[in-house]
Amino acid sequence: MKKFRLAALAMAGVLGLGAANAFAADIAKPQDEGWTFTVAPYLWASGIKGESGLFGFPPQDVDVSFSDVLQHLKFGFMGLTEARNGPFTISTDIVYAKLDANIGTPQGILASNIDATVSTFMGTALGGYSVYYQDGTNFDLVAGARLWSVDNKFDFNGGALGGSSASDGDTWVDPVIGAKFKADVGNGIYLAGWGLVGGFGAGSKSMWDVMGGAGYQFNDKMSMFVGYRAVHDNYSHDGFVNKLTQQGPILGLTYQFSPAHPG
Repeated sequence: MKKFRLAALAMAGVLGLGAANAFAADIAKPQDEGWTFTVAPYLWASGIKGESGLFGFPPQDVDVSFSDVLQHLKFGFMGLTEARNGPFTISTDIVYAKLDANIGTPQGILASNIDATVSTFMGTALGGYSVYYQDGTNFDLVAGARLWSVDNKFDFNGGALGGSSASDGDTWVDPVIGAKFKADVGNGIYLAGWGLVGGFGAGSKSMWDVMGGAGYQFNDKMSMFVGYRAVHDNYSHDGFVNKLTQQGPILGLTYQFSPAHPG
């Protein structure tokens, strides 16, 4: 059913336009002392597969490409920040997407067409500590939470339901734990990655998030990163089902600065 496909597009829009909550930490160079801050816009060109369900209907199979997401995207915001002081880190990742679509109906009896609007928010906050932190390499243990919120609204035009509307969605929080690493390999090139797991039945039944890739440090402040990321989430409540796996390449640019050393 098309409304289930749209819900899947929304989840792709939220995740598909985002890299990851730990991205900035991976590419930041360790500092001996004082706070260092990193901001990073990013793009995740991902597709999505799995099952999605609304209004208590049986979940529908989903297979959505990144081009489908871009076709329906009306507005998106995504970005992350990280603050590091020695081995201690605090990072946040906020992603918001709004998708609109007009859905035609086969017979036009209940409605001639449906205006669908889907808004999705994902926010992650992590605290971390580097158990290994020297020679341009760090290995961090992290823990925190990921907030999800999905709102699906359908406005019916014409037919028996003309002028009416319906909505479905949910908000949930997943506890998250995991690890990140970054390693310089010389000539400005570095490797980075992470692995996160969460949910544990407190929000989602299960959730995992893995990434790996390489970057290039242009100077002390600017760098670029390319990699591949996959995320799985398994959540259901009161007829709302989100059992999806999303994966694809990522591209990010970062800017790092230290108030103590602005130059």
